[in-house]
Amino acid sequence: MHTGTETSTGVYLTRLLRSYGVDTVFGIPGVHTIELYRGLAGSGIRHVTPRHEQGAGFMADGYARASGKVGVCFIISGPGMTNITTAMGQAYADSVPMLVISTVNAHGRMGSGEGWLHELPDQRGLIAGVSAFSRTVNRPEELAPALAQAFAVFDGARPRPVHLELPIDVMLAPAPNLTLPERPLRLSRPGPAPDLVAQAAALLSAAQAPVILAGGGAVRATAVLALAEALDAPVVMTTNARGLLPPDHPLGVSLTASMPAPRAMIATADVVLALGTELGPTDYDMYEDGGFAINGTLIRADIDPCQILRGVMPDLGLVGDAGLTTAALLAAIAPRLPGSGAARAAAAQAGRAALPEAMQGDLHLLNMVRDTLPDALIVGDSTQLVYAGNVAFAAATPGSYFNSATGYGTLGYGLPAAIGARLSGDRPVVALSGDGGVQFVLAELASAAEAQVPLILLLHDNQGYGEIKSYMLAQNVPPLGVDLLTPDLAAIATACGWQVARLTALADLPGLLRRGASGTGPMMVIFGESLRAEAVAASRG
Repeated sequence: MHTGTETSTGVYLTRLLRSYGVDTVFGIPGVHTIELYRGLAGSGIRHVTPRHEQGAGFMADGYARASGKVGVCFIISGPGMTNITTAMGQAYADSVPMLVISTVNAHGRMGSGEGWLHELPDQRGLIAGVSAFSRTVNRPEELAPALAQAFAVFDGARPRPVHLELPIDVMLAPAPNLTLPERPLRLSRPGPAPDLVAQAAALLSAAQAPVILAGGGAVRATAVLALAEALDAPVVMTTNARGLLPPDHPLGVSLTASMPAPRAMIATADVVLALGTELGPTDYDMYEDGGFAINGTLIRADIDPCQILRGVMPDLGLVGDAGLTTAALLAAIAPRLPGSGAARAAAAQAGRAALPEAMQGDLHLLNMVRDTLPDALIVGDSTQLVYAGNVAFAAATPGSYFNSATGYGTLGYGLPAAIGARLSGDRPVVALSGDGGVQFVLAELASAAEAQVPLILLLHDNQGYGEIKSYMLAQNVPPLGVDLLTPDLAAIATACGWQVARLTALADLPGLLRRGASGTGPMMVIFGESLRAEAVAASRG
């Protein structure tokens, strides 16, 4: 047992993290991880305690998306790792940088099957499918190289979760001779090959009806707007790319490519630039009807070379960071005068009028949130308001709207991810959740109050899994298991130290949002079906 009289590998780890600029760690201390906490006091690293390791992962995810930094978690071996796996799966699907540091049983005990505390047969094997890599640090000297390789993934490749596990004997081992790097080596993201950029630029410059498909990988590519204007190209933004073009920009298309109107525009494009997008079904074929088609020349630009060759095969592939690729293309193309781009984008966006009334009402609610708090981050769970937003919501700025309802599609994400996002900076944060989803993570209400996080939880209470119930009815399946006993959420939130308000009139929403954004603690705003009905009526006129 370590006595604290010399530097242990666990303490050395904390110092290494600080040298990489880590300022926040999410975790729940356990008997197997307390040595990791020895060095936290006085380190300048803030520790946030969720109530469940899944919450820690979601908080780290929201923190990373909002800040552009790495979300870091300290997790106990065994059950801690099984608990965080869901959050890692969401981050893996959405290319979110997350560093999960756990313990594992000591050498001679791990994988023995003898029944040691928290023992798993193969902890790394469990995590392999939701991480860029998982590595056991077998000696203190291996820690710094392992951490450097993790940050190499975050900095220079497709950012996904990385898992490092420290056997307990290694964590406790002395590390007196290990030094800290004065400045850790940080990698830059690769840029595309110049000859391929020239080929792509020539194709785009000669195109008569180009279209850009922008995905989450392009969310920090600042030159997308300028490139679109130079090409006179409409930009179809996936859920994670919303806000790359402002809501009122004539070339912006925030209606999903799963709808007929954007699909028609894409199908008639002579050159399509797919920028940082998987071209995945949840963005382009949400209803699985097989109607999405690219008939023109396809250029795919992605930091992941394997992704370029998945799904729709391109005519030309550019491997590199979306920001560097966009800037290189912008410098190489011949700008054109405005032509048909705005008209084509308007025709694609006009498909919004065909959306169902309930969805129109939900979009009206989301627009009110955006217009009342234009600087806010809107963080969503898998819930009806978010499903509507993913179809057609136009976010105010890049990265200001994200959720768990695409790709992996977990429930319970909204509240803890919003906590992490709010802890990353000073921007207002609005979490969107339903009563069904929030019950996955009710305990994190206490986490938010304890951390004094001034976020707003806009909670749709429809007494169950409303979207799944609607889907079951549409498929002539008896609605079983979807009408829930919903507890008094207002009472629970109040008991946890939240402000609570019930939203019964649409006109009250802006005032409540402003009050929550200026507060010093979390606020829950609850609304029901009558409010949604009022939003439908408001959306008509």
